[in-house]
Amino acid sequence: MMEPTPEKVKQIFDPYYIADLTVWAEFSKNLEVRIFQKNEIIKEYNTSEKYINILISGSAAHFVLNDAKDICINLFYEKQFFSDYLSLLTQTPTVIKTECLEDAVIWSISHTELNKLYSRSATGLFIGKAISDVMFIRKQSEQINLLTLTPGERYSKLIKERPEIFQRTSLKTIASYLGVTAESLSRIRKKQ
Repeated sequence: MMEPTPEKVKQIFDPYYIADLTVWAEFSKNLEVRIFQKNEIIKEYNTSEKYINILISGSAAHFVLNDAKDICINLFYEKQFFSDYLSLLTQTPTVIKTECLEDAVIWSISHTELNKLYSRSATGLFIGKAISDVMFIRKQSEQINLLTLTPGERYSKLIKERPEIFQRTSLKTIASYLGVTAESLSRIRKKQ
């Protein structure tokens, strides 16, 4: 099993924030390893988020319910941060469900432990800012793509950035994430 170490945590944060290894030593002590099976629910609809997560292996997705159908709004793969961040910050339930798409190993820090880390030092606040920035950058980029790119362009971008997704994630889930029907995704794929 992949235990969190300062070195491994630093590797995950380095693309966003380069900091000395000592910064990540305290943070890594507060991470807990959680293991989930494929199709296991990490956070159910209409519940409160309790964790910030780093996906170490496997994949997961956020879903919202619309007309009794799960609609995928986020896909997550290795070395990505995920959380129902609105729920985490407000500690109130939201309409987001988080589910594993594959068996997964996740490093998590609880809302409680994260706040304790913030209160202990400026380093804790730095870590909190880094996490917040990483999650904001990802969400803002996804929102811009959704509003400015066609489904075909979003599909091409997804293939370019994460080609392995199509071997690991069902076409139904990918279609939902792209905001198209499975039939439309088939047409887009044939044109590429």
